Amino acid sequence: MKVLKKMIFISVFALLISSCSNFTFLKGCPDGEIEWVDVLMINDIQYEHHFPEPVNENLPITIEKGKELGKVTYKMADSACSNHKMQNGDATYLKEGTIISEIKGYPSSLIIAANNDVYVANTNKKAKTVGELYPMDHLVKNIYFESTEDGKRIHTFSQSSKDTFLAAFYELKLEDVQSLIDVGKLEDTRIFLGIELNNGVSFRQLYWSDSNTFQNGAIGNDKIKEVINYELSNLKK
Repeated sequence: MKVLKKMIFISVFALLISSCSNFTFLKGCPDGEIEWVDVLMINDIQYEHHFPEPVNENLPITIEKGKELGKVTYKMADSACSNHKMQNGDATYLKEGTIISEIKGYPSSLIIAANNDVYVANTNKKAKTVGELYPMDHLVKNIYFESTEDGKRIHTFSQSSKDTFLAAFYELKLEDVQSLIDVGKLEDTRIFLGIELNNGVSFRQLYWSDSNTFQNGAIGNDKIKEVINYELSNLKK
């Protein structure tokens, strides 16, 4: 049962977190057909490229690349099986030799650039809290709800709700995601929360309202639940 839950979660997570993924069939792999999500790993942090619906196509993402952090050394979609353990320099789709860069004004432990795409941290074993996983103090422009049907923005938090949410969010401890799956925390009513940074980069957080739990392993407190319920009530008006 644990294996089944893990397989189901990986499939749903891949489909919902990234709106653009591809299947690859590799001979010799135990699972044969693999569904890849656009990720890379550098400095022991795994990052993911997100594909949110643009709020306004006339307001493009503005980034300025900083110093080089490294290069892609292995393209997984060409030869890796799904049980491959990522190492620094691994990427699913980026060509070997692709330069990975800092983004000026933002911690490299939060977002980085490769080609002209932005990658957001999603796994950092050194991070013990949400604030350590997402060091984005004073860097967030908006928090908003996305439609679970098409991913479009449907409601933006008020300034006070945004500030209250982020203050509580940063303090949450990160739990082991597989353990949360095993006890059924990542089930039932699901909400898409979007985080928009000052430079226009947005990324999604899956939130299960019944268990007050986020996809990254953070379990919300009363303040988190209060803010989300308050903004949901405004959405329904």
